[in-house]
Amino acid sequence: MAAGRFSRIIKDLINPKPPKPPYSHVVQIGDPALRAKALTVEPKELGSEHIQQVIKTLVKTMRRYKCSGLAAPQIGVPVRIIAVEITKNHVRAHAPAVVKAREMRVTPLRVFVNPELTVEDFTTIQSPEGCASLRALTGIVERYRSVTVSGVSPDGERTEWRADGWAARAVQHEMDHLAGLMYVDRCDPRTLEHQHWALINARAGRFLQHFDGFRNRQWGLFL
Repeated sequence: MAAGRFSRIIKDLINPKPPKPPYSHVVQIGDPALRAKALTVEPKELGSEHIQQVIKTLVKTMRRYKCSGLAAPQIGVPVRIIAVEITKNHVRAHAPAVVKAREMRVTPLRVFVNPELTVEDFTTIQSPEGCASLRALTGIVERYRSVTVSGVSPDGERTEWRADGWAARAVQHEMDHLAGLMYVDRCDPRTLEHQHWALINARAGRFLQHFDGFRNRQWGLFL
């Protein structure tokens, strides 16, 4: 009996069972959830244990990966839920000139279920974007300067928020995820670059890239 349990433990260590969504990690490009059109959360489902767990895991994973935004498809659940949060550390990670140019401001946590987007300022700004689902790459993307996002809060209340600058960019980026789009679908491919290309050269290719979120030091670029 004890030998059987020991055998199963060893088997699980060697070939662990894959977790089920919602994941506590961010899925990577190639995962079907990133290309699926996210489903609307029905009112009767909002208070369910499953949807509330998705929201809780989404926020926890966003913070673990130090993202300024995350969408439910990025944790393997193709439903219409997004979260945005720009922390002091996100802002402090950039030079004052960059913060000013990108209009980066501390933004408290916002979670939207079934969000809808309205453009408020059709002025467009080109700026580098990255994505936690496409680690270490960035590309120049053109986004509207100001948008309003409306939807339902996790508590079921109607909510609306006007986002400007970097926050508006984060919202548009996450809304793209709900449509099965990624920033590489919008950027000029000639602007794509690996954030650590110089370091990789300096180390003669000896470079280890992590996907667990804890080692991500690129504050504010991953969305």
